[in-house]
Amino acid sequence: MRPRNSKDSPISSSSSPYSYTPKNPPPPPPPPSKKRRKQQQQPLFSLIKLTLSLSMAGQSRKWVILVATIWLQAFTGTNFDFSAYSSEMKALLGISQVQLNYLAVASDLGKAFGWSSGLALMYLPLWSVMFIASFMGLFGYGLQWFVLRGLFSPPYFVVFFLCLLSGCSICWFNTVCFVLCIKNFPANRALALSLTVSFNGVSAALYTLAANSINPSSNPLYLLLNALIPLLTSFAALIPILRQPELDPLPSVAVQRDSLIFFFLNFLAVCTGFYLLFLTSSTNDMISSRFLFGGATFLLFLPLCIPGIVYARDWFKEVHSNFQIDGPGFILVDHDDLELHKEMSTRGGDYALDAMSLLGNRNANGDRSTKSILNGFTVLNAGKNDVCCGTVIKKDQLVMLGEEHSASELVCRVDFWLYYIAYFCGGTIGLVYSNNLGQIAQSLGQSSSTSSLITLYSSFSFFGRLLSATPDYIRAKFYFARTGWLAIALIPTPIAFFLLTGSGTALTLQTGTALIGLSSGFIFAAAVSITSELFGPSSVGVNHNILITNIPIGSLVYGLLAAVVYDSHAGNSTQKISMVTDTVVCMGRHCYFWTFFWWGCLSVVGLFSCLLLFLRTKHAYDRFERDRVSSQLE
Repeated sequence: MRPRNSKDSPISSSSSPYSYTPKNPPPPPPPPSKKRRKQQQQPLFSLIKLTLSLSMAGQSRKWVILVATIWLQAFTGTNFDFSAYSSEMKALLGISQVQLNYLAVASDLGKAFGWSSGLALMYLPLWSVMFIASFMGLFGYGLQWFVLRGLFSPPYFVVFFLCLLSGCSICWFNTVCFVLCIKNFPANRALALSLTVSFNGVSAALYTLAANSINPSSNPLYLLLNALIPLLTSFAALIPILRQPELDPLPSVAVQRDSLIFFFLNFLAVCTGFYLLFLTSSTNDMISSRFLFGGATFLLFLPLCIPGIVYARDWFKEVHSNFQIDGPGFILVDHDDLELHKEMSTRGGDYALDAMSLLGNRNANGDRSTKSILNGFTVLNAGKNDVCCGTVIKKDQLVMLGEEHSASELVCRVDFWLYYIAYFCGGTIGLVYSNNLGQIAQSLGQSSSTSSLITLYSSFSFFGRLLSATPDYIRAKFYFARTGWLAIALIPTPIAFFLLTGSGTALTLQTGTALIGLSSGFIFAAAVSITSELFGPSSVGVNHNILITNIPIGSLVYGLLAAVVYDSHAGNSTQKISMVTDTVVCMGRHCYFWTFFWWGCLSVVGLFSCLLLFLRTKHAYDRFERDRVSSQLE
C-alpha cells in the first residue's frame, strides 16, 4: 500500500503513519461566523426546497388530470338522457315502439366498437382521440337536433346511423378516461377508476339542470347540449392532458397520502350526489335551475382544492422535519425515510397489481411457489363430495388472481361466461330500463315527472358507482371477495322489477327507479376492476371490450321484448290509446306489466349466476389476501 500524498488527502490526520505533514503548515482558517455560515447554507437550502417544490408540483399535476377526467365523465354520459327526448322523436318520425327501440340499440351498439378507440391510440396522441370523440358526438347529436327541429327529414336508417355514431363517441371518451387513470395512478388505479366512472352516472342530472336553466319546455334542447358540452369540456381538459407529468413509482407513504386524498374526493362526490338528488330532482323553474346548475358546476371544480391542501400540509411538514440545521451541516432525511425509499411499491390497494407482484415473487422462489400452489389445490380438494353442485363449482376454477388470459383463453373459461351472464342479466337490464323510462312514465300517467325520474336514476346510479370502491377502503378491517360484493349489488334489481309488477303508483315507480339505478351503477363501475382481477390487468382493455358486447345484445333483446309487449297492448281496443301523428301511445299498467315480470325473472338468473361466480372465485380471492398479508409481514 502506497502512502497518500497531499493531493489525495488535503487534510491529513497526524496520527496516521501514511500521512504527510509539511514543515510549516499554514494556520487553519478561522471558523466562519454564525451569520456567514447561514449565508453559505442559504443557496443549498433554496435549491433543495426548489427541487422538492418541483417534485410536488409534478405530483400535483396528476390530480389536475384526475379532475379533468371527472369533468369528461360527468359531461359525456349523454346516452342516459335518451328517455328525455325519445317520446318526441317517436312522434316526429312517426315510428313504432319497436323502431324506437332500434335507435336505443344503435346508441348502445357503439360500445361494440370500443376496440376502434384502442386502435386509434396506437397511432394517435391521446388528446387527438379525445377530440375525435367530441366531433363524432357533435355530428351525431347535432344532426339529430336538426331533425327534431324540423330543419330536414332524413330516412330512418340515417337517424339510426347518427345514433350509432353518438354511442361510439361515448365509448371513445371512456377509453380516454381509462387511459388517463391507469397511466397517472398505477398504485391507486381501482380508486381512480371507480371515482371517475361514478361521475358518468350524474350526466343525466347535469343535462337536465342545464336544459331547465335554458328552456324547460324544450326536449330537443337535450340533443343540442349533448353535441356542444362534451366539445367544450374537451377544450377545458386539453391543457392538463398535454402537461402530463412523468411519474416515478411512489413510496408507501405517498400511496397512503394519495389514498387519503381519494377518501376526501369520494366524500365530496357523495355531497355532489346528495346535492343533485335532493335539490334538483323536483326543480323545473328556469331561475332556480340556473342557480342550482351553477352550484353543481362549482362542486365539479371544488376537487381541485383538496390535493392542493394536502400537498401544502405535506410541504410544510417536509420543511420543518427534513431541513434541520445541526451545526455546519444538514440532515435532509432521517434513517426511517431512507428505509422507506428502499421499499418502493406501486400496489396501494390495487388487487391486480398486487397479484402481478406476487407472481413475480413466486417466480423468484420456486419452492415457495410449488408449496403455495399445492396448498391451493389442497383447499380445492377439501370437502370434495359427489354432489353435482360441488362439481359445477370446482370444475375449471381459477387458481390465482391476476393471471393473464388471451381472448381465446377468455371465451373458454366457465368463470367468464358466468360473469357475462351476471352482467347481461343485471347492469344491462338497468340500462335498458333507463332507455325506456320516458315511455314507462308516460304509460303510467307520469309524463310530467320524466325529468325527475331521470335525475333520480342518475343520482342513485352515481351512488352505486361510488359504493363500488367500498372493498378497497374496508379490506384492512373486513375482507370480502369483490365477486361477492357484485352478487350483493344485484339483489335490488329483481326486487325493483317485482315491485313495479305489483304496483303502478308514483311512489313505486320512484322506488324501483332508485333501486335499479343503484344496482346497475355498482355493476358498471366494479366491472373494470373485476375483469382485471380475474383475467389479468395487462389484458383488461381487450377482455373488458369483449365483456361489454353484452350491452348492445341486451339492449336489442330486452328492448325488443319491451317494445313488442308495448305495441301489442297499444293495439288492444280495451286500452286507452292516444294518437299522435300516426304513432300509437299505450296507456296503463299493462303496457309494461309483462316486461317488468320477465325482466325480474331474468335478473334472478343473473343473481344466481353471480352467486356461482362468487363460490368459484372465493378461494382465489382468499388465497390472494393471505399472500398479501404474509408478504407485508415479511
